[in-house]
Amino acid sequence: MLRPFLPKSPSSSSAASSRPPSLLSSLRQCGDLKRLRQTHGFMVPRGLDHDNVLLGRFIGRCFSLGLSDYAMAVFDHAAHPDLYLYNSVVRALPDAGSAERAVRLFDGMQASGLRPDSYSFPFALRAAIQLSAIDVGRQIHCQSVGIGLESDAHVATALVRMYCSGGCLSDARKLFDVLNCGSVALWNAIITGYAKAGCLESARELFERMPERNLISWTAVIGGYAQWDRPSDAIEVFKRMLLEGIEPDEVSMLAALSACTQLGSLALGEWIDSYINKRGLNRTVQLNNALIDTFAKSGSIGKALQVFEGMTGKSVVSWTTIIAGLAMHGRGREALEMFSRMERAKLKPNEITFTAVLSACSHSGMVKLGRGFFAMMPSRYGIDPKIEQYGCMIDLLGRRGYLQDAEQLVKGMPFEANAAIWGSLLAASNIYGDPDLGEQALQQLIHLEPENSGNFSLLSNIYAGLGRWNESRSIRKAMRMTGTEKMPGKSSIELNDKVHEFAADDLSNHPADVINEVLHTINGQMRADEGPEEIV
Repeated sequence: MLRPFLPKSPSSSSAASSRPPSLLSSLRQCGDLKRLRQTHGFMVPRGLDHDNVLLGRFIGRCFSLGLSDYAMAVFDHAAHPDLYLYNSVVRALPDAGSAERAVRLFDGMQASGLRPDSYSFPFALRAAIQLSAIDVGRQIHCQSVGIGLESDAHVATALVRMYCSGGCLSDARKLFDVLNCGSVALWNAIITGYAKAGCLESARELFERMPERNLISWTAVIGGYAQWDRPSDAIEVFKRMLLEGIEPDEVSMLAALSACTQLGSLALGEWIDSYINKRGLNRTVQLNNALIDTFAKSGSIGKALQVFEGMTGKSVVSWTTIIAGLAMHGRGREALEMFSRMERAKLKPNEITFTAVLSACSHSGMVKLGRGFFAMMPSRYGIDPKIEQYGCMIDLLGRRGYLQDAEQLVKGMPFEANAAIWGSLLAASNIYGDPDLGEQALQQLIHLEPENSGNFSLLSNIYAGLGRWNESRSIRKAMRMTGTEKMPGKSSIELNDKVHEFAADDLSNHPADVINEVLHTINGQMRADEGPEEIV
């Protein structure tokens, strides 16, 4: 354990009054253990370590530099630790990965005769959240009731967050309803809890009747909709936020970009990119990564590359996202060249990077290169392939007709194949006419996803392609007998900055008569251009 500088210090009650004004700024400049020891050595002989405010700042700096052992050694040798000093350490310990120690120290604070205040409880509850210890959180709640602080806005907000994080939404709501105060932070806590849990109607209902909203309120709802696959609602709330004059920050724009990606809304992605430039906002690596992903998945790989090449600092996620984007657009060789650039930049790829690389090989039919990258994972980078990488490799082999190799790879996997892998084999069987492998894959898929009609259709098509009409009809008959209905496909189109989704026989949200009239007009013009039909 690192030991602090501990010469014999004078017992001076006037330490605080002699606090050098430059010492706090000096603390902020301490960047390593050597400078901290020097500062501590300056404090102790002058009795400044008796100033708990100054000592708390010193301990906080130790924690911020990752020197938690040194920080705790200084705290343990404090002459007269008060509530402020205890709070400083309880607050810092969870960020240092010592949440359990923070809870013990919170208990020790009370054992030493100190009475926790409205700061102590939120710090302790944050530690309970990090530990996922709902029972500990309940005990802290009981202690807050005993002291009479459960109605304090800061404590109540922390309690609601604790119950929401533990999945106890009913307890959080009861507490919220009992307090019934106008604290924006408290409203945000319950709305965020509902949104993260997928209770979007409850989150929206509370959001609409909030006495006052701030950016966090809007972001919670936008993020909830984006997280739970309701991107149209997320974009609607985001646009409404802008109309009400609320400026988005990085977090809200990340949530909006996630929704854009799901919808494939290129126009809104471009607007967010332009907004960042016009407002001079900080283009963080995370925000640029989200823009790359949005542009790539919305059909503009050129804009994705533009954002990527303009980045001054690129993370592994940045490289992985652009590699995946290039692969998605069928530019496999460019994706692999990007991977080579990544290696030259001395960035170590992760599992997701290899998923993108193998996907690039699959989309471009580069079997030999794919095999090489798959073998490279454990041999060169020490990364054991997971089911995602196996799935990409099996898809690559299946697409190019190496059905036996793909089947052998499935049998040799250290885990059970999932529906995506068996689906790849079924699709490959359809392409290359292998009914035996198709039947095997279908049997597995019936068990894994019995409601997916597409699996039955593929096997039926395999039989039909081989002229085995009886087997094809038997599959269709089995679908009818089991009540498995073919799910209609969906399409979407972006028009006037709005994404419209269409499904077969779905006339609920679209002017079908107008669409049919336009299609009739187009059909008539095409026939006119072809000239009169030939009479046979």
